[in-house]
Amino acid sequence: MHKAKVVLALAGAALLALSGCGGSGKDPILMNVRSETNGPDEFSILPPKALEMPKDLAALPEPTPGGANRTDPQPNADAIVALGGKPNTNAGIPAGDGGLYAYATRKGVTAGIRQTLAAEDLEFRRKHNGRLLERLMDVNVYFKAYRRMALDQQAELDRWRRAGARTPSAPPRSASD
Repeated sequence: MHKAKVVLALAGAALLALSGCGGSGKDPILMNVRSETNGPDEFSILPPKALEMPKDLAALPEPTPGGANRTDPQPNADAIVALGGKPNTNAGIPAGDGGLYAYATRKGVTAGIRQTLAAEDLEFRRKHNGRLLERLMDVNVYFKAYRRMALDQQAELDRWRRAGARTPSAPPRSASD
């Protein structure tokens, strides 16, 4: 009877150990904000733009079945306009930003930097992916992995204020300061 319990315990431990191996080859997700359910996604619903009457009805374009509509939402272009840019301009760097671009690239530009940084970040998160049970249960340890790199906002604000810098967008000093 005692031997059967030991065998059963070993089998359970082996099963638990093997169940953690399933996700070892996948990319640890930074922050999972996607829904895994089949329910509606409230962020995918965009209201259409308001209908408007053109000044000249003869100048209306021919309908294009299945094509784009002038009232269809264009979130990327709308975001560019909201931030002060001009959508659909692929003319490169605007003249007003030439100096900024020249300064930022003064020591050269590394080709494929996004892929390099993504690979380095993945390796960093794998190294700092918490304890064994966190890895086995696929627990999100993003904040734990980057805790040492986090900026203490209050300490930094105090440092700048002590240095005499104006901080108009920061909350006012509390009565205890």
